Amino acid sequence: MKHKRDQEKIRLLAIERIKHLFYSASVAGNESALAKRYVTLARKIAMKSNIRLPSELKRKFCGHCNSFFNSKNSRIRTRDGKLISYCLECKKFSRIPLAKKRKISSS
Repeated sequence: MKHKRDQEKIRLLAIERIKHLFYSASVAGNESALAKRYVTLARKIAMKSNIRLPSELKRKFCGHCNSFFNSKNSRIRTRDGKLISYCLECKKFSRIPLAKKRKISSS
């Protein structure tokens, strides 16, 4: 049985590796096969260590084909309070709700 400290070490190591893989994918942006492989590895690490990907990293790849988004293979638009990411490789899209602006009361 794993101890709590061991689980925390595994979690921190997994987060560090995931961030490094996403950085490598952004550097290898022109080589889409290599960037796709980095994203696939990062997702596998997250699933195996049972952690969620941060939302800023989730928006950087296609959830259907794992291709890393850059300006040549994706289209990102806002419409009706949602961020729509359209992948030009697999022709799928995802909608992410945007946070609504709150009114600040002056009382």
